[in-house]
Amino acid sequence: MNKQELQAAVDKRRTFAIISHPDAGKTTITEQLLLFGGVIREAGTVKAKKSGHFAKSDWMAIEQQRGISVTSSVMQFDYQGKRINILDTPGHEDFSEDTYRTLMAVDAAVMVIDSAKGIEAQTKKLFKVVKQRGIPIFTFMNKLDRDGREPLDLIAELEDLLGIEGYAMNWPMGMGKGLLGLYDRRAKQVELYRENEAGERFLPLDADGKLDPSEPISQESIYRDTLDDIALLNDAGNQFDLKKVMQGDQTPVFFGSALTNFGVETFLKNFVDMAPSPSEHVLEDGRKLSPVDPNFSGFVFKIQANMNPNHRDRIAFVRIGAGEFERGMDVTLTRTGKVMRLNNSTEFMANSRETVESAVAGDIVGLYDTGNFQIGDSIFAGKEPVEYAKLPQFTPELFMRVTAKNVMKQKSFHKGMQQLVQEGAIQLYRTYSTDDYILGAVGQLQFEVFKFRMQNEYNSEVVMTPIGSRIARWIDETQLDEKMSSSRNLLVKDLAGAPLFLFENQYAMRWFQDKYPDVRLTAKL
Repeated sequence: MNKQELQAAVDKRRTFAIISHPDAGKTTITEQLLLFGGVIREAGTVKAKKSGHFAKSDWMAIEQQRGISVTSSVMQFDYQGKRINILDTPGHEDFSEDTYRTLMAVDAAVMVIDSAKGIEAQTKKLFKVVKQRGIPIFTFMNKLDRDGREPLDLIAELEDLLGIEGYAMNWPMGMGKGLLGLYDRRAKQVELYRENEAGERFLPLDADGKLDPSEPISQESIYRDTLDDIALLNDAGNQFDLKKVMQGDQTPVFFGSALTNFGVETFLKNFVDMAPSPSEHVLEDGRKLSPVDPNFSGFVFKIQANMNPNHRDRIAFVRIGAGEFERGMDVTLTRTGKVMRLNNSTEFMANSRETVESAVAGDIVGLYDTGNFQIGDSIFAGKEPVEYAKLPQFTPELFMRVTAKNVMKQKSFHKGMQQLVQEGAIQLYRTYSTDDYILGAVGQLQFEVFKFRMQNEYNSEVVMTPIGSRIARWIDETQLDEKMSSSRNLLVKDLAGAPLFLFENQYAMRWFQDKYPDVRLTAKL
């Protein structure tokens, strides 16, 4: 396509991640968005285990069994002339590293908050990452069908705990059993809460922001309280500023209930209208790359093994940063200089997929991978090399020795170990002298998921022996003497063969540094 066609296609893209604390309703709202996108006929929730209707975004067996999200899913659909790319991220904090990397691949974020609990620890943690990127944040205050905290308190908490201005796009008229509806400040209408009831859902407001007196509305006192709140917001609240929203300094706040699908469509329409299309990327060398640069380029932000257990496949998720992707095109892998042809490319609906022939900046493309790619890799077409900025990495804190329970299944054991660690959620080390496997993770749940997947996807039962919390520090190979290793500072090597010590605690590390003052230890390579 020519530059004008490419610009028009890029302008239609809306690529965003959904973040939240576990159980705030992130997966449920994702389902409802897919419903409005016409890609599913009914919203299955992770709680509907007996019916077998699992969440569309929770495709992994362990997610369906436990009712949690432990991997990022990618879902794509069209809505109101826009191409929507949703990245549903892991809710559990033990998998926050996957979420951090995913946040590098989006142009906006949707923050889902439980209106009864307010801002929780994981939300605060993820918000900081979004804030650092300076991308727009849209907030959905969920579970309005239950009794929760006062809306004014929730808005104030955004400013107090997160340091971002909150602007209420709509306002709850009651909550829980007394939920009457939503006062929509932007559309100048009231959206009535009609659970399993027929009748008009939207009532227009007059020039003074009030309902026509002839409109029948129950619970007059709730309506009057709402008008008082709106008057307070208009007089003393923040003024809506789209420029601030685009810079990540103000968040439009929407109230609703994802479970009863109330307020979700209003949120989606506003989001599609306000959210940005893909913008330029700052490369590793400081250059700025336009999304309509004629040469295709992108970066790998996620690798997932066994999305289709029948084929034992491995998919590299690529965020397109510039240009147009075409199936069968030749690209260069920046890290190695290797040229490869991209014949096998897919787009996603969680675990289901279709072959994608073309895509543009903002889209997420899955590439079938035989082991060429690593997380953070850049690929490009054309003569000028492109290297995107490095993705965040986190040093593991918990470690386990891992062995195969059945020594007769060593082949599947080694294959599973190699493939699963390449996804980046868990780190693999080998002891320096004996090559024994040691896994490192930031949370205990990662080990449980790893063990489950080894058995479920590779038919390899593993034995895990904890070696506890350790401090990982790399050492330059030229300064290494294997005699430095002891039970208190275990010498291992990472996937690339680089040596590092796993120190028992801070005291053990200080003792080592006192004994070897010239040796330089680093937290990351």
